[in-house]
Amino acid sequence: MIPRFGTPPEAGRRYGIRPGAYAILLRGDEMLVTYQHAPHDEFQLPGGGIDLGESPVSALHREVYEETGYTMTAPRRLGAFRRFTYMPEYDKWAEKVCAIYAARPARRLGPPPEADHEAVWMPITVAARTLANEGDRAFVRRFLL
Repeated sequence: MIPRFGTPPEAGRRYGIRPGAYAILLRGDEMLVTYQHAPHDEFQLPGGGIDLGESPVSALHREVYEETGYTMTAPRRLGAFRRFTYMPEYDKWAEKVCAIYAARPARRLGPPPEADHEAVWMPITVAARTLANEGDRAFVRRFLL
C-alpha cells in the first residue's frame, strides 16, 4: 500500500490517477528546489507528471530540466506516496501517485524553460520545513535528516 499524505479524498468526488516523478537533488548540505510562482506560489521538489508512453526516469529528467534549468544524473528511486488534490492548471481533481528519487544535479543549462518556475538552492533543514506538500517534506526528513 502506498502511503497517503495530505487531505483525504472527498466522498463522491471522482479523481483521475496522475502518476508523477520528483527529485531530491543535493549539493553538499543544500537542496535544489523549484519555486512555482503561479498558480501555487510555493516551493516544491522538481518534477511532475509522467506523460503517456514516457518512463518515470525520462519524465524526471524532462521535468527537472523544465523546472530548474539543470540536468541531473544517477537517479535512485526512494519510494512513493499519493495525495488527492485539485490541479487548477488542468481543471481536474487528481490522485497524484508521486515517485520520489534521489539524484545529483549535473549541469545548469540556463534558467528554467517552464514559465513561473525559479530554481532555488536552500539548506536541507530549511527545505524539510518549507516544501509545500506534506509528502515531499516527509521524504526529505526520512531520507536526509
